[in-house]
Amino acid sequence: QMQLMESGGDSVHAGGSLRLSCAAFGYTYDSCMAWFRQAPGKEREGVAAIGNTGGATSYADSVKGRFTISRDNAKNTLYLQMDNLKPEDTAMYYCAANFGLPPKCPTEAPRYRYWGQGTQVTVSS
Repeated sequence: QMQLMESGGDSVHAGGSLRLSCAAFGYTYDSCMAWFRQAPGKEREGVAAIGNTGGATSYADSVKGRFTISRDNAKNTLYLQMDNLKPEDTAMYYCAANFGLPPKCPTEAPRYRYWGQGTQVTVSS
C-alpha cells in the first residue's frame, strides 16, 4: 500500500512559479510517479512522469520547457517545479504512483493505482 499527500498549491499571477510536493508513505522503491491535473469540466490529463531513478522523465507538450518533475527517494517525495505559469495551468493537481510500469513511465491516468487528494493551483492573468 502507498499513501500520497500533495502540498504547495496556491494562487499566483501569470508568469509566476510554484513548487508542488507529494509526500509518499509506504514502499515506493521501483515505482513510477506522475503528476496529473484536472480543470473544471475537463478530463484529467497527465502532466509529467518520472521513473524510480529520476533519469527517465516525460512531459505533456503543454508544459515542456516550463515544468520540471523530480523525486527525492531518500525523502520519499515527488516534486513539480512550475515556472512561467499561465492561466490555462489552473487546475487541481494530483500525484500518482504505481508499480510494474514500463521504464518510460506513462502519463495515462488508468495506469496508476495510488492517488493523492490533490492541491489547487490557480493562475490569474
